[in-house]
Amino acid sequence: MNQPVPAIETTIAGSLPKPSWLAKPQTLWAPWQLAGEQLTEGKRDAVRAALKMQEATGVDIVGDGEQSRSHFVHGFLQGIEGVDFSRMKRIGIRADRYEAECPTVTGPVRRPRPVHAEDMRFARANTTRKLKFTLPGPMTMADTVADEHYRDRAKLAFALAELLNAEARELEALGVDVIQFDEPAFNVFLDEVRDWGIAALERAAQGLQCATAVHICYGYGIKANVEWKKTLGGAWRQYEGTFPLLAKSRIRQVSLECANSHVPIELIGLLEGKDVLVGAIDVASDAVETPEQVAATLRQALKFVAPEHLYGCTNCGMAPMARPVAEAKLRALVAGAGIVRAELGVK
Repeated sequence: MNQPVPAIETTIAGSLPKPSWLAKPQTLWAPWQLAGEQLTEGKRDAVRAALKMQEATGVDIVGDGEQSRSHFVHGFLQGIEGVDFSRMKRIGIRADRYEAECPTVTGPVRRPRPVHAEDMRFARANTTRKLKFTLPGPMTMADTVADEHYRDRAKLAFALAELLNAEARELEALGVDVIQFDEPAFNVFLDEVRDWGIAALERAAQGLQCATAVHICYGYGIKANVEWKKTLGGAWRQYEGTFPLLAKSRIRQVSLECANSHVPIELIGLLEGKDVLVGAIDVASDAVETPEQVAATLRQALKFVAPEHLYGCTNCGMAPMARPVAEAKLRALVAGAGIVRAELGVK
């Protein structure tokens, strides 16, 4: 007898705030507060705490909160040869929306050993819930380095996609349920997404049997992103060209920004056949949503997505937030999804 497909499960987009004893709070690229053995131990304790927070709030599909990574892109790149972190350069990223200190690509990229295998083993051993692991997407990685070797973003992205695929296959073998590739650059370089971005993403996910996802948002809740959003007008239609391409792809899930945004909700109808992870939590505001506000966002999404394909999620990573705020928002997410599940008569 076939088991019923769960309806409106909840999950997080990726990062969660780090404890203040581990890294400077409410800061992107936050410096570690510990070193050596203490840092290793501190990262493990933070992952355990992140998992337990998600379990306590009722999140269905949990993640490690990226507690062991300084940044969602650089955390992976620090394990890649050909990327020199001793040669940091301040460059404009996301079409010069803001500047960041980025490592330099000085030679062919190579993954000499697994990057996140130990992180995955630890997370898997510390939760019995479905587990998602996030990796940076190839286009976004190519946009977050100073490339002095390939000097061609597509070539660099495909080289990185090969490494991502090897990493993802190993994570799958270790028991991950969902592998998500984070591609905020997909909302910036729209022509490149069509020309080679989707193909690079599919190369990164090639051969995976676990659920695959891509996260495309309008960025962390930092000032540069908030100011950029003000320039986008009353209807944010960046998804309009990308979603039909993803609908034809082998990627199973698409995570997107919705709450407190100007994304026309009907655009998710372009993702026919895909699981849609609707951002029902605004990560650019410390105001905690009520469960009813979350439920309202999910009800709107149900006009275009079947319940078994709809997930409640956060708009983006929560790394720059205060931990108590993030926890309260997760409780609201779960409670709001529960309201809608009850309305649908499903568990």
